[in-house]
Amino acid sequence: MAQIYFDTPTGVFSVTQEGDAIVRAGWNSVQAIESTPLLEEAKAQILAYFAGELEVFDLALKVNGSDFQRQVCEVMSAIPFGETRTYGEIAQEIGAPAQAVGGACGGNPIPLIIPCHRVLSASGLGGFSGTYGVETKVELLKHEGAASLLI
Repeated sequence: MAQIYFDTPTGVFSVTQEGDAIVRAGWNSVQAIESTPLLEEAKAQILAYFAGELEVFDLALKVNGSDFQRQVCEVMSAIPFGETRTYGEIAQEIGAPAQAVGGACGGNPIPLIIPCHRVLSASGLGGFSGTYGVETKVELLKHEGAASLLI
């Protein structure tokens, strides 16, 4: 398993590769085991995202989880840059309870790249698993120009 970490405007971010795909990412510093071309590409894409030069990630991903977790991650991945959906909208789309969708969003192993920050509750922001929680979610939504939805 290879891992890297690097600074972003929202904190230290790590990316983990297993086999030929990214399997984990998040706001934490891990001891870098080794870098790979895929991890370097992930870093370049994430930094381009924060620089305002990239809106869609193009990386090999593997979500280790249940079929339901993978289904929710697939739906989240389809939410366009700068747009949001609610847990309820996703739940209706896949025929599942909104609370289950919320749990799957919270268990997203590859946040940012799989944009769980673009999923809101019906009455507000909902949660977020990044280091600074909802504050990081707000910063990402502001970065994408979706902050007007929060007012």
